[in-house]
Amino acid sequence: MKIKFLVLGLVMCLLVGLTAFAAGPIKVGIVNLPPEESGYRQANVEAMNNVFSKANGYDAKQTNTGDNSEQIAAAKGYIRDGVNYLLISAANASGWDDVLVSAKKAGVKVILFDRAINTDSKNYAAALLSDMAYEGNTAVDWVLKSVPKPINAILIRGQLGSAAEIGRSAALLKAAKEGKLTVVADGTGGDTWSLEEARKVVDAAIAAKKKFNVIYAENDGMAQGAVQALEAAGITHGSKGDVKIIGFDFNRFGLRNVQAGYWDADMQCNPRQAAEISKWIKSGKLPKGIVYQKELLFTTSTITDKDIADWGINADPGKDKITR
Repeated sequence: MKIKFLVLGLVMCLLVGLTAFAAGPIKVGIVNLPPEESGYRQANVEAMNNVFSKANGYDAKQTNTGDNSEQIAAAKGYIRDGVNYLLISAANASGWDDVLVSAKKAGVKVILFDRAINTDSKNYAAALLSDMAYEGNTAVDWVLKSVPKPINAILIRGQLGSAAEIGRSAALLKAAKEGKLTVVADGTGGDTWSLEEARKVVDAAIAAKKKFNVIYAENDGMAQGAVQALEAAGITHGSKGDVKIIGFDFNRFGLRNVQAGYWDADMQCNPRQAAEISKWIKSGKLPKGIVYQKELLFTTSTITDKDIADWGINADPGKDKITR
């Protein structure tokens, strides 16, 4: 009898193993932004590649482009290829309805990550997002409480029409509409969130003799470019200067700049969605609706080495090291 049960057990194990082998890896198509966009995106792309690997049981491909039409074309291609899951971080929040409906009809489960899309929630299976409105509101709340009155701001936007730009810009523009501050210059780093383009925005404001006391840059690279313009013009900044600086994304170089008082604040945008999404997929249980990640704001007076180690992204230049 014992031998019979032992044989039966071995057969069951063999069948389970063969079933798993026959099922093969989980096919995933990832539509994302290019890593060159920012330090945030570099960390995000790397996490997607590392988590959705063959070693972890996936057959995954990732397309990286900041062009919305190219992203949509890539998504259509993944649907035709018969992926099980389609993960999307959209360059632009609009124009996705047809693709999402096609995916649903084909039985492909769509998971949004990082950025929201303007569509009915029934058009995707799950979403793990950064709450861009929360990021903007938190950053602007800091501006209103920390910058001397009257507040005259330079706004440096990211890619126009992206969920990140919309959420972060809206909060500052709302405060301006309510008379709580004035936006004296409104520019953009362009589709690549460019340091060089951000610097040009501030150069132009200085050349036009605009009076300003805070720069609200929607990522760390653009904050860096903005400060380069101030340095070139001999304008003081940071905790002991005339112009307050706030960036976004939590690159470790930016957090070290905040710690040193070279900048004043940095708002987090957490790029680490891949591991959590993989847990959802492997469990077979996708949460309904939108799940927002916890995100923080650090200032010169609050930030610690542990914060930088625990929450920062990309290389750490080291304590007391300023990145200009």
